[in-house]
Amino acid sequence: MEFQRARRPEQVAERRRAILGTARAMLRERRVADISLRELSDRVGLAKSNVLRYFDSREAIFLAVLDEEWGAWLDDVGRRLPDAGGPVAVATAVASSLVGRDLLCELVAGMAGVLERNVPVDSARAFKLRAHARTARLADLVRARLPVLDEAGARHFAHAVLVMTAGLWPYANPTEAVAVVLREMGSPPAAELFATGLTEGLVNQLVGLVARAGDAADYSARP
Repeated sequence: MEFQRARRPEQVAERRRAILGTARAMLRERRVADISLRELSDRVGLAKSNVLRYFDSREAIFLAVLDEEWGAWLDDVGRRLPDAGGPVAVATAVASSLVGRDLLCELVAGMAGVLERNVPVDSARAFKLRAHARTARLADLVRARLPVLDEAGARHFAHAVLVMTAGLWPYANPTEAVAVVLREMGSPPAAELFATGLTEGLVNQLVGLVARAGDAADYSARP
C-alpha cells in the first residue's frame, strides 16, 4: 500500500483486504482469542485508530474473515454432497468438508464465546443476518438431497453442524502438555478424534431427524 490515507473506494477496499489478509496470516500462528488489535495493527503497518476506520473492532475483523470462509465452505459443500444417498452419506460429506478447514473451524469455535462479545449493535445485526443466510443455505443444500426433511429439520441440522464444530474443535488443538498426556495414554491423534467425532455426531443427528420426519409423514398419511 503506497498511499498514506485511503481516499478512493478502491484504496479503501485494498486496505480492508490488507487487514483481512493479515488477520488470516496471524490465525495460522495462534488462536483468535490470543490475537490483539495492537498486534494486528502493528503487523499490517497501521495505527490502531487507522485500523478502526475500516472495522469497528478487533472482533469485526475476524467476523469478516469468518463470513468469507463460511461462504467458500458452502460452495465446497454444494459440490461434495451426493446427488443420491441417504442421511449417512449426506452427513459424512458435510463432516469431511470441514476436516482440513482449520481457519473456519477456529473462527466457528470462537464465534459465540469470543467474537460476538465486543461488537456494536449495527455490526452484530449485519453479521447475524449474514450468518442466518449462510445457515439457511446449508439447510437448503441438505434438504435438496433429503426431501423428507421439512424446513425446521434441515435448519436444526445446519445449526447442529456449527455447534458440534465449535464444541469439538478445541479438543483437536490441545496444549502441548495435554498432547503429551494423550500420547502416553495411547489416544488417537487429536485431529483424528475431531474428524471421527464430527462425523459420528452429524450422522446420528441427521439419521434421527430423517427418521422422525418419516414417522411424522407415515402418521399423517394414516386414515
